[in-house]
Amino acid sequence: MNLYSPIEWTFDIFPEQHKYLTFLKKVFRYEFRKNWFRRITPPLLEKKELIEKSQLNTPFIIENGDFDLCQSPSLSILRAYLENDMKEQIQPVYYYYMSQYYKKTKENIRAMQVFGWEIIWENDPILDAISIYVVYTSLNKIWLKDKFFIRINSIWIEKEKVKYREELLSFYENKKHILSQDSIDLLDIDPMLVLSSKNEDEIILNSSAPSLSAKFLKKDSKEHYSKFKSYLDILKVPYKEDHSLVWEHNFQTNSIWQFVSLDSRVIWNGSRYNSLSKNIWEPKEIPATWFYVDTSIIIDLLIENNIKIKNKDKIDLFFVQLWDEAKSVVLPLSLAAREAGINTVVSLWTPSMKEQMLKAGRSWARYVVMVWIMEARNGIFQVRDMNNWTQSEVKKENLIDFMTEKIGKENLDFYSPERDLMIN
Repeated sequence: MNLYSPIEWTFDIFPEQHKYLTFLKKVFRYEFRKNWFRRITPPLLEKKELIEKSQLNTPFIIENGDFDLCQSPSLSILRAYLENDMKEQIQPVYYYYMSQYYKKTKENIRAMQVFGWEIIWENDPILDAISIYVVYTSLNKIWLKDKFFIRINSIWIEKEKVKYREELLSFYENKKHILSQDSIDLLDIDPMLVLSSKNEDEIILNSSAPSLSAKFLKKDSKEHYSKFKSYLDILKVPYKEDHSLVWEHNFQTNSIWQFVSLDSRVIWNGSRYNSLSKNIWEPKEIPATWFYVDTSIIIDLLIENNIKIKNKDKIDLFFVQLWDEAKSVVLPLSLAAREAGINTVVSLWTPSMKEQMLKAGRSWARYVVMVWIMEARNGIFQVRDMNNWTQSEVKKENLIDFMTEKIGKENLDFYSPERDLMIN
């Protein structure tokens, strides 16, 4: 085992990926806020008893404890909703989250950075359609138009699925020789899951399987799905109906949907989960809808399509210096430059001028100010334009004005969260 490798189902996020992740956070946080959502951060751990009741089938990772890793932000948020008696608030409630999330796969557990939202205490399908619309327009705005498609389906309500499962079991009974062992195992869990098989032979077989909509649906379910599609049409969101789109949790009801890349990677999942509340002791269903996105897939799509993100950490001015006398001059001057809105970095810790210049080059700094002992004493600095490879002599007292003119007042950075966001 390599001591320096991360746990197999975790990963590191490096600065280049964080550039994209920060961009996505800003894009979707803006969309969430425009649609009245407030941020919540669900915990990674929940009580085992709660997870077992929810029927999430989470593996027990933490031994000898009363808690476990929770795979569903929806479960944690619904638990918080019930615990804090939010039913007394104006309904529905709107939450969004940007969190780490762990998803169980057949082989192991996979860590993800996800964004999502939850709308609790409303059954209107227009909320499902709006959820899809927000994601659809957001992906289009970040130059991923035509790089994905949307699948939708309805898995109705539990009472309607019971008889349908019986019919599916009967359909597959004399066809098990066609099924893989994985699908045969699924028949005992939920035969509806076989419909989502990617096996070529099973795809052909499933095209002949009985349709849920044929004879099992009640009026309310048909009307819910019909309205869901009509709202998508009004919002001009293109979609494909795919009756093989099913999920493993029995608390999911009515509409479900997926955003899928052209090479079949799932970008975004969403569904209605009205019956989850009854799984965790509530006497009645609490209508709710949710979606979440795996940000790593969007980042991969942006990179693959050569979509560049501006570097918000750009450096206008890089100070290099030698010896303590120069440091004592450079340090207060660099702070003054920052106060003047000039993005400034100071190399105060490296004794070699060559290494400092290499750092300046690797940082893509626009200008470099070089201060040796002589410059520190006479107050005249060498300023190098790293783009044009020209060099100027600038007096210490004129440096801030000189740099402001070179950079341009319109490019100065005066962002101040404490000034912009705090209320006096």
